[in-house]
Amino acid sequence: MPEGHTIHRLAADHRERFGGRSVRVTSPQGKFADSAALLDGAVLETAEAHGKHLFLAFEDREWVHIHLGLFGKVTFGDTVDAPAPPPTDTVRLRIAHQDGYVDLRGPTTCALITDAEKRAIHERLGPDPLRDGDDPAKAWARISTSRTTVAALLMDQKVIAGVGNVYRAEVLFRHGIDPYRAGKDLTAGEWDAIWTDLATLMRAGVRANRIDTVRPEHTPEAMGRPPRVDDHGGEVYVYRRATMPCHLCGTEIRTAILSSRNLFWCPACQTI
Repeated sequence: MPEGHTIHRLAADHRERFGGRSVRVTSPQGKFADSAALLDGAVLETAEAHGKHLFLAFEDREWVHIHLGLFGKVTFGDTVDAPAPPPTDTVRLRIAHQDGYVDLRGPTTCALITDAEKRAIHERLGPDPLRDGDDPAKAWARISTSRTTVAALLMDQKVIAGVGNVYRAEVLFRHGIDPYRAGKDLTAGEWDAIWTDLATLMRAGVRANRIDTVRPEHTPEAMGRPPRVDDHGGEVYVYRRATMPCHLCGTEIRTAILSSRNLFWCPACQTI
């Protein structure tokens, strides 16, 4: 499932390509056809993200709410030099104008919602490190009293929005924190450092459109080690490196199932 940086990148791409323009809206698959007909020809005013949720704002404040889930994919195309290819019957939503188009396939959610429904979604989500003005104290209020592991709390979208398996594993490694430590055992200073680091890492992810979490002194070039070979891309410390040696101490990286997701950590470096 895409992590929050990907959704914020998609919001920026929608704003850049379609913002302020009248667009064609269709649903070749048919599942969004009635709503697409209502929006066809309207101006796409802006796009925004909160965690893993994407919102497209059309004139008169109609919102298209998109959650990609495990299988959703978004594909952009340009039509300056050639017309858009005919959409396949798997395209849930196509947005287009004379210069380009975007196709949405396989989302968990693609729905036309009201302002009130949108507010309800925001209210049930935790603060997002990539949203200006979101307050980490809201997450801390839940974390600081919870007996749940910090690893599980970081993946709970009601606690903090947008963090997925990669950022969860990597930020805990970067701060040397045992993933099985209870949230209530974190200090306020540790939480502030985690939040600040997540904001920095995820903003870099938006810019690069991939996740890199190793510090400059731990890059392949700096350490003289081979670069990571993985279909997720990016240089990481522990994510999907089970049984491999830790870049810092050489200890074998461990993995376990926690809350139905694979957890990765270094038992020697993460002892706090």
